[in-house]
Amino acid sequence: MPSSDLSPVLLRVEALGVDFGDHRALDAVSFEVGRAETVGLVGESGSGKSTLARALLRLVPAARGAVRWLGEDLLRLDSRALRRHRHELQIVFQDPLASLDPRMSVGAALAEPLRIFEPAIGARERRARIAAMLERVGLSESLHRRYPHELSGGQCQRVGIARAMMPGPRLLICDEPVSSLDVSVQGQIVNLLADLQRDLGTAILFISHNLAVVRHLSHRVMVIYCGRIVEVAPCDALFAAPLHPYTRALLAAVPDPTRAFEPPDPDAVDAQITPAAAASAARSVRGATGEAPRGGQVPSGCAFRDRCPYAEAACAASVPVLEPVGDAHAVACHRRRELVYS
Repeated sequence: MPSSDLSPVLLRVEALGVDFGDHRALDAVSFEVGRAETVGLVGESGSGKSTLARALLRLVPAARGAVRWLGEDLLRLDSRALRRHRHELQIVFQDPLASLDPRMSVGAALAEPLRIFEPAIGARERRARIAAMLERVGLSESLHRRYPHELSGGQCQRVGIARAMMPGPRLLICDEPVSSLDVSVQGQIVNLLADLQRDLGTAILFISHNLAVVRHLSHRVMVIYCGRIVEVAPCDALFAAPLHPYTRALLAAVPDPTRAFEPPDPDAVDAQITPAAAASAARSVRGATGEAPRGGQVPSGCAFRDRCPYAEAACAASVPVLEPVGDAHAVACHRRRELVYS
């Protein structure tokens, strides 16, 4: 039975799994997103972040689990029933130019969701709402006749955000929305998202490999490794006292993840989780070695065990489950109790 509209939880994901042939891209992923909450999702490239975003919206098929939106499982709906919820869950993609139709003007791109979800409104109201949304995202109404190739990357991403916000979504999924933008523009876009959430109460699932951006925007943070959530915690708690060895390696890869949106320093390491930075950091965390498995070659038990300095026999025997270790903090590690005090 669907839960009440007054429920504090909008999205509840239960044991979600996605397979690509023999490769298990997501395995037993469970989490919640509450109203007006920003949940950050971090991990290396190939860890399953974008696959998760697309699976939630049924852009890739799920093999197992449930995606409950206000209590109703989106994975069990037929196409007509799913369409009724599309306006409530929208996505902003990584590449701002590629996500816009080059043959559609800005005005046409913003009008499209209104034509789909609110076909009864007239042309005058559509124009007024488009103008208001362009202003809301910091763009001039005069841009409505421009085409994507005539805009900067930051302007294209603002148009992408405006298009996603046109139908009034309750949840906005942002899949690496600033990774292709200059540092100064990144700050503008992230601040825009924070303003939209504050003013409109939109929940956000923010996917990124940039730890500084995630820390700036998120209330809670999830860490994903090889398709599994390995740690979840309030943002400040995770950055102050990470528990999972993988999370510690990620934070060690960044000299100072609190520094967001500063002008790039050619002699400094960017606050991003590149495979090389993460591998280097893993080697520096009490003897951790190696790199993340590729091509679905995930070891038995804990996927991180071959790189983990704390690994023991139990880590190869069974997959650790995500269990609480404190107030709103959970970690999937067989040695989680020891790591709390280490």
